[in-house]
Amino acid sequence: MHAREVRGLEIAANSHITCNGQVWLVPSQRGRKTYTVDINGKLPTCTCPDYETNGVKCKHIFAVEFIARHEKSDKPPEIPKPEKRTYRQEWPAYNAAQTNEKAKFQMLLYELCQGVEPPTQTCGRRRLPLGDMIFCAALKVYSTVSARRFITDLREAHAGGYIGRVPHYNSIFNYFEMSDLMPYLREMITRSSLPLKALETRFAVDSSGFSTGRFMRWYSTKYEQVTEHNNHGWLKLHLICGVRTNVVTSVEVTGQFAGDSPYFAPLVKATAANFNMTEVSADKAYSGWENLRLVEKQNAVPYIPFRSNASNKDKNSPPIWKQMFHYYCLHQDEFMEHYHRRSNVETTFSMIKAKFGDRLWSKTREAQKNEALCKVLCHNICCVIQSMYELGVKPNFWAKE
Repeated sequence: MHAREVRGLEIAANSHITCNGQVWLVPSQRGRKTYTVDINGKLPTCTCPDYETNGVKCKHIFAVEFIARHEKSDKPPEIPKPEKRTYRQEWPAYNAAQTNEKAKFQMLLYELCQGVEPPTQTCGRRRLPLGDMIFCAALKVYSTVSARRFITDLREAHAGGYIGRVPHYNSIFNYFEMSDLMPYLREMITRSSLPLKALETRFAVDSSGFSTGRFMRWYSTKYEQVTEHNNHGWLKLHLICGVRTNVVTSVEVTGQFAGDSPYFAPLVKATAANFNMTEVSADKAYSGWENLRLVEKQNAVPYIPFRSNASNKDKNSPPIWKQMFHYYCLHQDEFMEHYHRRSNVETTFSMIKAKFGDRLWSKTREAQKNEALCKVLCHNICCVIQSMYELGVKPNFWAKE
C-alpha cells in the first residue's frame, strides 16, 4: 500500500470530511487549513500543495474516494489497518552472540586496551598500568555488580591473561576519579565503532539523562506556593549513532542543564572524520541554519524537522535551509520516512540503560563522567559482538587506515 494511500485512510478514519455540493472539504492533518477535493471530473483534483506541485494523487483524494465509496453501501465503513512492518530475527546468530558475549567482551576489551599509551611517570609511587585499569573499569561497569563482588571477575580475567595483576577495589574507584581518563575513554569509543565503518552511512543524534546519587535543590511555585524539594541530579549524554547497528560513533558528557544544539557540530564532525555520511536525522531541538549547513558540508542530507514558527522568507537563510524547508512542506511523507530513522537513537539509549543501568553510582563529577563513558564503551563492544555473529564482521580496532 502506497504511503499516500495509508495517510488517506488515516484522514478518512480520524477527520471530519464534508461534502459541499460537487466538492469535498478535507481538513489538513497538520494545521487549520481545509483543502477542496473534486472527484467528479476525468481526473480528481485537490488544492493541497502536494497535488498542485507534483500533480500526483494526494492523500486527500484517497480519503475522499474512500468515503464516497462507502457512502453508497448500507454497511458502515471499515477502515483497513495498514500492514505492520516486521523484521525477521536471525535467531541462531543472535543466540550465539548472547551465549558467547561475556568471553568475547573480555577479549575485545583487552585488544582495545592494548592500544592505550599511558603518560610517562616522572615521580611518585609506581602506578598500575593504565590499560589494565581501563580494562578493570569497563569490565566493572559491564558486570553491573559492586566493586567488592567484582573482584571474582577480575581474578578470572587475570587467570585468562587479560590483566597483569588483580588490583584492590579501591584502586578502581581512584582511577574512575581521574580527569585524565576521559580522553582515553572517548578515543576507545571511537575506535570500538570503526569495525562497523562499512555498515554505517546513516546517523542519528540525540541526548538523554543519567541520574546520579547527588541531590539538587529546586523550587516550585505551583498554586502560588513556594515549596522546597530535593531531587537527584543527573548528567546529560549527547551522542550520535549509526541507525543500522546502533553503534555510538561520538559522545559528549555535560551537566544536566546543557542545551542540545551546541553539541551537534562536534558530534557530526567527529563522525565524519571516520565514516562516510549520507544522512543525519535529529529532532527539532537541533533545527538551525548552522547545523543544516554543517551536514551539507559533509555531503550528507539533514533530516531535521522544522519548528512551527520556521519560515522560508528570510533572504539570509542558506540554500540548504530553503531546500529542506520546501521538501519538508511539500513532501512531508517522504521526509518523515527518512526522519523516523532517528528512532534508532532512542533504541540506543534504551539498550544502554536496560543493560548497564540508568543510574551513575560514582560520587564525584569526574567519576560520574567516566562511568557514563564506560557504559557507552561497553555498549559499542556488545554491538561489535552482535555484528560478528550476524554480519560476519572481523574487528581490528588499531589497524592502520
